[in-house]
Amino acid sequence: MSETDREGLGRRSALVAAMTSLSRVLGLLRDVVLAQLLGAQPAADAFYVAFKIPNFFRRMFAEGAFSQGFVPVLTAYQQGEAPEAVRRLVAAVAGALGLVLLGLTALAMVFSDAVIALFAPGMSDDGRGALAAELLVLTAPYLLFISLTALAAGVQQVHGAFARPAITPLWLNVCLLAAAWLLAPWLGRPALALAWGVLLAGIVQFVFQLPALARLGYLQWPRLELAHPGVRRIATLMLPALFAASVSQINLLIDTILASLLVTGSVSWLYYGDRLMELPLGLFAIALATVLLPRLARHHSAGDGAGFSASLDLGLRFAALLTVPAAMALLVLALPLMMTLFQYGAMTPADAQAAAAALQAYALGLLGFSGVKVLAPGFFARQDTATPVRFAMVAVLANIALNLALIGPLAHVGLALATGLAASLQAGLLGFTLFRRGLWRPGPGLTRFLLSVGGAALLMAAGLSWAMPAPAYWESAALGARCLALAGLVGLGLGLYLVSLWALGYGPRWLRELLRQ
Repeated sequence: MSETDREGLGRRSALVAAMTSLSRVLGLLRDVVLAQLLGAQPAADAFYVAFKIPNFFRRMFAEGAFSQGFVPVLTAYQQGEAPEAVRRLVAAVAGALGLVLLGLTALAMVFSDAVIALFAPGMSDDGRGALAAELLVLTAPYLLFISLTALAAGVQQVHGAFARPAITPLWLNVCLLAAAWLLAPWLGRPALALAWGVLLAGIVQFVFQLPALARLGYLQWPRLELAHPGVRRIATLMLPALFAASVSQINLLIDTILASLLVTGSVSWLYYGDRLMELPLGLFAIALATVLLPRLARHHSAGDGAGFSASLDLGLRFAALLTVPAAMALLVLALPLMMTLFQYGAMTPADAQAAAAALQAYALGLLGFSGVKVLAPGFFARQDTATPVRFAMVAVLANIALNLALIGPLAHVGLALATGLAASLQAGLLGFTLFRRGLWRPGPGLTRFLLSVGGAALLMAAGLSWAMPAPAYWESAALGARCLALAGLVGLGLGLYLVSLWALGYGPRWLRELLRQ
């Protein structure tokens, strides 16, 4: 067993999740402040669209295509080439990536009106479109800096260093909070202040990686070597993965386009629902995928098919263990969460109820979102991008069809539901294909484990439903009372879930053994 594998998948994922949790908790505070500052007013829709466009590409690069193409190739270089060749590869990738991103950023800034018209056509006929285009000029460079940050994070992860990349998103929240508290009162335009905060966050997150790169010996000037074989291989893997790994983000962007055609506030309601759905997804599934990809790449490079299958199986067990109860909790606690966290200032009770309905719809697809994050690395670690692309295309087409079918009767809630259903379809196709090809074989007791997790989550949901106060309480209670009640419900749900699992034979000793694997 290699040095990088001695610490188990569970322990490494827990480390990444712990670091990520700091950022996610601060992210919740950030969204509370943004809800108070902007609510679901026209300026909120404009800012969220201007932020969502570079953030969409961030998800594709930082958590999607770039990592899926870069990490396996860098792993192979690290195992078979001299250190100088590895450093040259990183410099060449930085040069090529920087050139492409600089071009994309410049186009988005120069043609911001056209970009907004493309991504939010429903805003073109009112003041929201002009404001969003103005804000995009400031938020677009975030794509350049955060994608270079992803490059630095990939280098660290291949070397077994996960903590700094996991905590890096903390700086986005710090910068946006600073913009909301310090810059917005001075400018008098909260949305513009937040756009400046996004730009600053991109710069800070990139600079934060430089000390780690220096320690590993990779702090060097980029090289423009587009013909470098490693760069060409990464590009070959990355272009289809750009679509496959980020299909959930494409579907969410389609939601935004269609939501811009609905009543004012629909974009914001979907944003708030997605933000709370992203909390468990970021803490659990993305943390798992981050650790799983380099581990699977090492198994593939070593020809260890059994280890490859066992790692996938373990990743799926962790995903189910954590995301099934999270999805149940979001379904039951959607309204208390929205009213406790966001219903202040410009955010009305009606806005909170609309956002809670979107959150419930997203929660139905949480297991599908998580499954895609865990299963897609099973293909990318083997440098197979063609298969995930086919399934991603199916998922996008399914999402569009479901959007058109559900937007009429369910409005913005139908858009959220369609996205979750499409993600579940994509995860099912990925898992079935890995099984059919013999790359994943379920370990002993998987069926019993999944039934136990589902049963424990249902018992938790029943207990929460019984103990939860009526909706009128959350609308009228003071902030302190809401927070105490919500904290009590979260503690109750966690306790019921753990006790139920223990009663079904999955107690602390079993959990310790799982974390060691």
